[in-house]
Amino acid sequence: MSTVIDVHTHMLNDLWLSTILEHGGHYSLKELGGQRVIHYGDAPFMTLMDPMFDYAQRIKDMDKAGVDISIVSLTCPSVYWGGEKISTSTAQMMNDDMSDQQSNYPDRIRWFATLPWQYPEKALIELERAITKGCAGVFVSASITGMSLTDQTFAPIWDAIDSRDLPVLIHPGAPPGVAEMDMEKYNLAFSVGFMFDTTLAISRMIYGGFFDRYKKVKIIACHAGGALPYLVGRLDTAFDNMPPCREIISESPSTYFERLYFDSIAYTQEALELCLHVSGSERLLYGSDYPHNVGDMKGNLERVNALAPDIATKVKGTNAEKLFNL
Repeated sequence: MSTVIDVHTHMLNDLWLSTILEHGGHYSLKELGGQRVIHYGDAPFMTLMDPMFDYAQRIKDMDKAGVDISIVSLTCPSVYWGGEKISTSTAQMMNDDMSDQQSNYPDRIRWFATLPWQYPEKALIELERAITKGCAGVFVSASITGMSLTDQTFAPIWDAIDSRDLPVLIHPGAPPGVAEMDMEKYNLAFSVGFMFDTTLAISRMIYGGFFDRYKKVKIIACHAGGALPYLVGRLDTAFDNMPPCREIISESPSTYFERLYFDSIAYTQEALELCLHVSGSERLLYGSDYPHNVGDMKGNLERVNALAPDIATKVKGTNAEKLFNL
C-alpha cells in the first residue's frame, strides 16, 4: 500500500480566530446561512468548520479517507494584518501550535511555517525559528497586503528560503481589487478570484525571472495551478510575439513549468488530467483542502486513484516523500 500524503490542508486555532477578530481591521465574523463566516468588509471570506480547530477529529477523518500524513498550513489571510507586533506574535503562536501537534501525532502531522512576510526582518527570524522547530516548508499567499510576491521587499525572505531548498505552498486569497471587479457577489472570490490570484502571481514570477534567480526553491501552485495548465500555451504565445514578455527571461514560459509542483485539487477528473498533462507525473501532489467547506479528502483521492496505477502511486505519496524528504 502506498503512503498517502496530503500537501494542501489547513488548521486554525481559537487564539488565531480571536486575534484576527480583535486586530484584523476589516475582518469580522458574521452568520451566513446558519454558518460562522469570516468576512472581509461585506464579502464572505472563509466559512469556519469545527474540524479546523480539532486535530483529534482530523486524525479520525484521515483514517476514514485513507490519508496517512497531512502537511498542515494556516490559510489566508494568514497573519497579514494587525501590525508588526501582532503579525509576528501570531506567526510564532501558529508555528508553535503546529510543531506541538506534530509532536502529538509524529506519524501523521507535518506543517508549513507561517511568516509575517510584510515585515521581512521579523519573517527571517521566524523562518529560522520554524526550521529549528521542524517545519516541512513555508506557506505564503499569492499576494501580501496588495504586494506581489516578486516585490523587492520580499527578496531577503526568498533568498533565505532558496538557500534552505524549502518547498513553498503558494495559496490564493481574495485578489486585490475584489470590489472593483464586482467579486463580492456569489462568492466569486472563491470560484474565480482565487484561481486568478494564483495564476497572476506565478505568471508574474515566470516573466519576472524569479525562477532564474532562485534555482532551488520549490513552488507548489494550489488548486491544480489555478488557470495555469489551461493558459500555458497563451503564456508562450505572448513570449513569442510581445517584446515586454522577453525583457527579463530568454526561455519560453512553459520551460519554467518544470520548476512548478501542482496539487490535485481540480474538482473534475478532466481538469486533473489536464493538470497532469502539463505537470508531468513527477510534479503532481495529492491535496484535499480539508477541512474547508469545499474540502474533500475522499473525493480528491478517488480522482487520483482513477489515474493510471503507477501515476496514482506517485501523486498520492511518492512525489511528496521526495519533495519533503519524508
